[in-house]
Amino acid sequence: MMFAKSLAILASAALAAAELHIVWFDNRCGNGEPVIVQNGEQLSSGDYSYIFRGPATAASAFLQDGSCGAAGENCTLVEFTLVDGVNSADISLIEPHTFSQSVGFAYSNGCDGEGKTCASADCPEAFHDADDFDAEVQCARNDVNLNITFC
Repeated sequence: MMFAKSLAILASAALAAAELHIVWFDNRCGNGEPVIVQNGEQLSSGDYSYIFRGPATAASAFLQDGSCGAAGENCTLVEFTLVDGVNSADISLIEPHTFSQSVGFAYSNGCDGEGKTCASADCPEAFHDADDFDAEVQCARNDVNLNITFC
């Protein structure tokens, strides 16, 4: 009986310490739906938040207004990896992605407020070429969230 109780306590502690990241959306454009895609699979559409219970690797978000492809082609893209201790996010305008509306992102629950905003097709805050590494914003904290604002 004591062993089962100890096992239950350990399992609860492991669940409480599990990695967790929330992506929050603020769509101020008046149209479109926020979308999250990871590894070619659409995880979320139209929701105002999405919870990753564990790491979020090679994910992206965009505002689907009818002109974007399934992976955000022809639209402004926010790329992100949220992994405890090695979080990274950026705005991509690398072809086939193009400027469709302004977008900004900022971390919360660690590295609060650090992020980028892109309000035009030539904004210096975004990746335009694969070597624009200044566009990337990293955060070395655990359980970091990402807030994404459109328009």
